Amino acid sequence: MLRNVPAAAWLANYSKAQLSADLLAACIVTVMLIPQSLAYAMLAGLPPELGLYASIWPLVLYAVFGSSRTLSVGPVAVASLMTAAAVASVVEQGLADPVTAAIALSFISGVFLMLMGFLRLGFMANFLSHGVVSGFITASAILIALSQFKHMLGIPLHGDTLWELGAGIVHNVANSHTITVILGTTVLAFLVWGRRRGAVLLQRLGITPSGAQLLVRAAPVVGVLATIAVANLFQLEAQGVALVGEIPSGLPSFTAELPSFALLQALFVPALMIAIIGYVESISVGLTLAAKRRQQINANHELLGLGAANLASGFSGAFPVTGGFSRSVVNFDAGAATQMASVFTALGIALASLWLTPFLYFLPKATLAATIIFAVVALVDFSIFKKTWGFSRADFWAVTVTAVLTLLLGVEIGVTAGIATSIGLFIYRGATPHMAEVGRVAGTEHFRNRERYQVETQPHVLMLRVDESLFFANASALAQTVHNAVYQRDNISDVVLVCTAINTIDYSALETLEAINTRLASQGVRLHLCEIKGPVIDALNKTPFFQYLSGAVYLSQNEAFNALTKPTQVEHMNSQPTHREDAQ
Repeated sequence: MLRNVPAAAWLANYSKAQLSADLLAACIVTVMLIPQSLAYAMLAGLPPELGLYASIWPLVLYAVFGSSRTLSVGPVAVASLMTAAAVASVVEQGLADPVTAAIALSFISGVFLMLMGFLRLGFMANFLSHGVVSGFITASAILIALSQFKHMLGIPLHGDTLWELGAGIVHNVANSHTITVILGTTVLAFLVWGRRRGAVLLQRLGITPSGAQLLVRAAPVVGVLATIAVANLFQLEAQGVALVGEIPSGLPSFTAELPSFALLQALFVPALMIAIIGYVESISVGLTLAAKRRQQINANHELLGLGAANLASGFSGAFPVTGGFSRSVVNFDAGAATQMASVFTALGIALASLWLTPFLYFLPKATLAATIIFAVVALVDFSIFKKTWGFSRADFWAVTVTAVLTLLLGVEIGVTAGIATSIGLFIYRGATPHMAEVGRVAGTEHFRNRERYQVETQPHVLMLRVDESLFFANASALAQTVHNAVYQRDNISDVVLVCTAINTIDYSALETLEAINTRLASQGVRLHLCEIKGPVIDALNKTPFFQYLSGAVYLSQNEAFNALTKPTQVEHMNSQPTHREDAQ
């Protein structure tokens, strides 16, 4: 029970102190989550009440199956943008209406995540590099901000790429609705001021620094309440200001309609992308917060928790959810001790759905647009380009390609390119391992790259260190390096393969090693190995490789260097290869 349902672990020792902390955190997060949920539903191109529905049962299901104590799930900016793109494509094809498509997308994403969890594929998040994810999120944040100009300016705006959105803004900006612009700009300015100066002002009023930071995060709620009052008092709807309008009161109704095959086929790839990106974002936030309290996150339980949350969202008639950075940080800073805080938050959202929706009728869409822009600006990280350019040009180009394709061709192609680029980088680095000829540092037993250090070498000995495990993709690179070195230096009689960084050898690499041994032997050159790790030598002992090895197996680089420097020992080692199975 404790192993399979993480909630059982913290429920077993739940205390009154934790209850108080969770209740306080839930109150704060609920206040922040109401306008945020409405805003992200609007970003996804869906009715606003779906944002509230996506913040009730998904929170409860994640609380049961998720391993993080403080992660808060729900609608988030990037997943909402990806939902909008997928839903628009399906609607354009005439396969379903927006709500049906969003529900199906949530179902499919949930199934993907659950399957990955059951198959214990949590490690797959490691194949998506942080730089590529940052590039994708930065580009997505720019698209999200631009897409909200239609509500900030009160103009028609279509498309989901930089060119389409940019051209639409340029062509229609002259027709902006003045009152809408003033309203949205004022709210955005207030939010920016609140982030920069609000905490200082509150501290001057006697509020503690931590309390001031929490209150500042509730600034969007102040903007919502103020603009509702203004819109109602001055009848802004009659003056052309777009309002949220009527939001149905009540809790989400249960739905279990399975998507058609055509709809499933159309949403298969977008759902997979949303699942992967959502999982990477969630696990990143969860690990960061858990580390601060020395707690642990189980990657596979996170998959199950997020999968259950998305299935719950689908059954609730809502759209895909994932762990949100801003709400999770607020939840953490507010002192949430366990996932019971999320359960209380879900209860608060449910009460709001029952009783508060009539008051949201006069909420201007410009206010929600300002809230979205304010939230996503924090996701923009241009520094990643400078950092990767200075450290690794390959990473820079991977980040740049991902960001540019996202901006120019849309989020689906962008995230696909990001995943492909991350995997491509992994394969490229594995297929082109760093190899160095090493020599002995004078007066020591340490061996270093001869191109970086002043070292002792022997003209007839090539000591080659491979800084990567050997497998089918890079074995030929090793063979080519050895061949080139022997071809260029006629005096080489011994090649020593230093295996300090070789953790595994697959069958293709084994065949390559056998071919290298045979080829060198035909040229009168012996092949030696040194510092082989235990698992590798165990694998090689299962084959006749050592029986045909022309040279020896040495315990250390220094032993190999000394042995091959003294002719008597060389002859001894050559007559009977030495197998030292305790080589590390």
